[in-house]
Amino acid sequence: MGLICTCALWGLSFPVMKALGQHLAIQSPGVSTWFVAAATVVVRFASGAVLLVLSGWSRPTRSEVVQALALGVFSCAGMLLQMDALNFSPASTSAFLTQGYIVILPIAGAVVARAWPRAKTLFCVLASSSGLAVLSGFDWATLHLGRGETETLLAACSFAIQILFLDYRGYRANRPHVTTTIMFGCVAILALPLAVWQARPSDFGLLFATPVALGLLLVLIVPCTVVAFSWMNRYQPEVSASEAGIIYGAEPLFASILCLFLPGFLGGLAGIDYANERLGARLLIGGGLVVFANVMLQLPWPRARARGGTVEHCN
Repeated sequence: MGLICTCALWGLSFPVMKALGQHLAIQSPGVSTWFVAAATVVVRFASGAVLLVLSGWSRPTRSEVVQALALGVFSCAGMLLQMDALNFSPASTSAFLTQGYIVILPIAGAVVARAWPRAKTLFCVLASSSGLAVLSGFDWATLHLGRGETETLLAACSFAIQILFLDYRGYRANRPHVTTTIMFGCVAILALPLAVWQARPSDFGLLFATPVALGLLLVLIVPCTVVAFSWMNRYQPEVSASEAGIIYGAEPLFASILCLFLPGFLGGLAGIDYANERLGARLLIGGGLVVFANVMLQLPWPRARARGGTVEHCN
């Protein structure tokens, strides 16, 4: 439930980020989309680090620093690759391929364990992947491995490595609060050069120029960053990496549901033309498959053989 709530908060960030970008484009015509994306990442994660430090800080161990830096590097790399890929490939293709870690993680787990993934995991991966394909409107006929698609797959690999670093048993004793704080600082530092490179002199301070921008930024900082990533780093080690990947497939589902009613509200506040999306068969079928995969993931499955007249179950 903690990871599902995390997905809901990440889903909220999509319409909020889009509304913020359109609002800033009106306030400063010609502003670079790269600057908006990178500067928002810097402010989100730097502010998140400050809030976590103020809520309590302890001296980190070497293990916590190593894990946090790895999480920061691969998280930042994945976000930047995903943002750049959107300039070269359709959004539907990017949305689907970004979730490629759902397939990557069981393969990685099988290689490490030298054993085939459980039938239950494979079934849920297939159901969730099919749902995401429907949800994103992905079309295999239009797929070609260009720059956008390559970068998106690399982003998926980065996110997969991030998930595996949280799954590694050697880091189970690390304190999530300390690890998350250092991770936030790392992400902010890595994204800062891109924000400075893409900025015009008049762009500095743009994120704080209006009450609307401040309000949207506050939503991105507190629930979508501090709370969401703290929950991720706290609760993901409670499940396997493969199961976590399937659960994270709910993120675009929550984003699609929120976009049914939130854009119109945000558009009115920000003074932009941002229409609500419509409920259709794509959301019902694709979302239904994602929900089905997550429900099946939590249910016990009977084994193929029985002992003493009773059927064994596996979780």
